[in-house]
Amino acid sequence: MTVIESGRERLAFPWTDGVVSTAAGDVPRVRAALSARDRLGTMRARWGIGRMNYQVAPGLYAVGTPDGRSPVLVSANYKMSFDVLRGVLPGRDAWILVLDTRGINVWCAAGKGTFGTDEIVRRVKEVGLELIVSHRTLVVPQLGAPGVSAPDVRKRSGFRVEYGPVRAQDLPAFLDAGMKASPDMRQVRFGARDRAVLIPVELMNGGKFALLAAAVFLLLGGLGPHGYSTAGVRAAGLPSGALILAAFLWSAVLGPLLLPWLPGRAFAVKGAVLGAVLAAGLVPVLRSMPAQALSPIHVAGWVLIIPAVASFLVMGFTGSSTYTSLSGVLQEMRYALPVQIAAGAIGVGLWVVGLFVGGGTAS
Repeated sequence: MTVIESGRERLAFPWTDGVVSTAAGDVPRVRAALSARDRLGTMRARWGIGRMNYQVAPGLYAVGTPDGRSPVLVSANYKMSFDVLRGVLPGRDAWILVLDTRGINVWCAAGKGTFGTDEIVRRVKEVGLELIVSHRTLVVPQLGAPGVSAPDVRKRSGFRVEYGPVRAQDLPAFLDAGMKASPDMRQVRFGARDRAVLIPVELMNGGKFALLAAAVFLLLGGLGPHGYSTAGVRAAGLPSGALILAAFLWSAVLGPLLLPWLPGRAFAVKGAVLGAVLAAGLVPVLRSMPAQALSPIHVAGWVLIIPAVASFLVMGFTGSSTYTSLSGVLQEMRYALPVQIAAGAIGVGLWVVGLFVGGGTAS
């Protein structure tokens, strides 16, 4: 269920805890401590389950018992972003201004324009923030900066923008220091944990396509010069389906984990290298198995298919990393996609030819 309600309907959610009365009306209070239900929701979203509907209603929320001097922290209405923010505020009094980012996190929404100047100005006016706080400062996440023009926000709303730290866990120290960020707080990291959390949703999103492709190779493996046979399914279809799944799992898991150490700057090149390693190691192993041997033409096809698949999958992480910009992603896709498509198409063509010329098995 998408939760884009307003007013008192927002009080129905389990993470709310009454209201805080203000000159602009009652503001829902939210719990800073995350519940088991909140953590389960995060886990489900990480696996892509209900991800696009994992939202909170935009508007103003209170943590603790804030007053007119309490800080105003700006966030996205993606519930994971909202939970990360409120989860670092136990024992503190603050206002959380949630923007309507269509259920997208701060960083991605800033790139898409939904976390931006217009939405901040609109939301400030809609909630009557000037009636609620005596100061005129908004604490905006640093990763939201690409979508925000601080001078325009001040000119149009009367509130100045103060950029907070990159990571929410540094926010308490930032506030205690009088909204002064240390150099470490400004540093954008993309460590192993940050990369690892991307794996589950990639497995879920791409898994169904990988299974479909594996099934197609499995069934087509029965084709041959003498018609269709179950022997061909076993000899060529089974190892081919296994190779597709192996290429998918290999790329979706090792791609993000090994990203900094894979050669090349472009993600497509990194993926191609990763796929070439798999092809070099796995195809000969299957080739050597008498009961499920692939013909030499098949092997040539897979030498193209596997790197093409891996290159495409790893390239997909460009939008999830701190290594590239939007323009860099578009530029890479312009030259990489045609090469990936060509390599994959030629590889599949060789695989089909191998069914008939090689009979689906090695002689």
